[in-house]
Amino acid sequence: MVAESGARRNQELCALLEQAGYSETKFAHAVNRVGAEAGLALAYKQPSVSQWKQGAQPKQQVRAVILAVLERRLGRPVTYAEAGLNPPAGDRSKSRRDTVESLINLGKDDMNPSRRKLLTTGLYSAALTIPAFSALVSTAEADDRERFTRPTGRIGPGEVATVRRMTDKIADILDELGGGHARPMAAAFMVNTVAGYLRAAASEKVHRDMLSAASDLTYLTGWMAMYERAHGLGQTYYLRALDLAQESGDQLTYSRTLRGMSLQASHLRYGRKALDYADSAAEAAPQAGPRLVAFLRGQQAHASAMVGDRHGATTRLKEAESALAQADSRRDAVGGYDQAAFLFHVSHVHYESRELAASIKALRSSIRIMSPQERQGRLHAHAVLAQRQHEYGHVEEACTSWGRFLDDYEGLSTARGDEHFDKLRALSTQRPSAAVRKLQDRIQAVALLKAA
Repeated sequence: MVAESGARRNQELCALLEQAGYSETKFAHAVNRVGAEAGLALAYKQPSVSQWKQGAQPKQQVRAVILAVLERRLGRPVTYAEAGLNPPAGDRSKSRRDTVESLINLGKDDMNPSRRKLLTTGLYSAALTIPAFSALVSTAEADDRERFTRPTGRIGPGEVATVRRMTDKIADILDELGGGHARPMAAAFMVNTVAGYLRAAASEKVHRDMLSAASDLTYLTGWMAMYERAHGLGQTYYLRALDLAQESGDQLTYSRTLRGMSLQASHLRYGRKALDYADSAAEAAPQAGPRLVAFLRGQQAHASAMVGDRHGATTRLKEAESALAQADSRRDAVGGYDQAAFLFHVSHVHYESRELAASIKALRSSIRIMSPQERQGRLHAHAVLAQRQHEYGHVEEACTSWGRFLDDYEGLSTARGDEHFDKLRALSTQRPSAAVRKLQDRIQAVALLKAA
């Protein structure tokens, strides 16, 4: 036990023991019992727990046991910071543990309505440097993972399948109801279920598969945060997804996450950064299948057009089209890419080149073949189409597109939809035409509906 002079009382541990309903004596016995499961011969009594509450730090190997005891009692993950304990230093699994803990803390804040508002005000950084993907994990690190895993049960392929299926379901809810409903669900599942799986004992293969599945879920959560205009939060989720993908050796998820970061940068008009991320994503997936290749090339085309490289944009679009033609009919729920998405990229390239008519034509074609289940994507596409039609001077056509946007917006909870709606309301007050005046009554009705 490490007792420091002048150590402050561990209020965090005191609060957790109170929540768990543990007396100091019962908690000591529980630590001894769970420690025995991990092969530790412990004989703690009430005075030791009292010293921990006063600020003394238990031995390094015991801190993990303390968290396991609290997690079992409370039925949820507990981090070192939450328990007022210092993470054990000097072991090779520290990086993994830090990733899981930061993910838990991020998810908990995202679940909390009062904290969520603070999270969404976080600033996006355009100065991040993303390291190249490395799949090298030494045997010693794998051994350390088993040694420092907390005794929170054992998982197998079934738990990995659960995370994959839940991620697919959340993606469906995102499309059907919007990120406002789907993201809190994703954060809660991440904290209450996935974090425990990441800490549980498992074979090396199962553990890597779970890291990969968790990376997919984290990527999806970052995607939703980005679309909810919480760009600093979205970027943080993306970085955690990269950490998980790197440790799992999942090169494709790493690449796909970088592509999502490129899309975010392009939305915020950081063209050069968008291109850097898109190129890094392509470099990280040299063995990608044709659909992912198309997915990556399309984003490279858009980013190239943003920096004025028309030749590069055209070349990448041709490569995307060729790759998509070779793809099979299956489409991932997370990060899928199809003909509608390709035409959306074509539209972006034309728009960046100030070819409005061609951009509008491609966007119309994209919407025409878009899946009826993709309400979120269709809502965004109709709003973008309406704004470009208005910019081109086709006001009546823009009003028709705005009307179709409202059809989806009424039933979705989406901050990106709110952003488009604000633009629509501003446009409708600027020297409205007859077509705009006809739309104004519906705009007011939808505004009342959303305010209710």
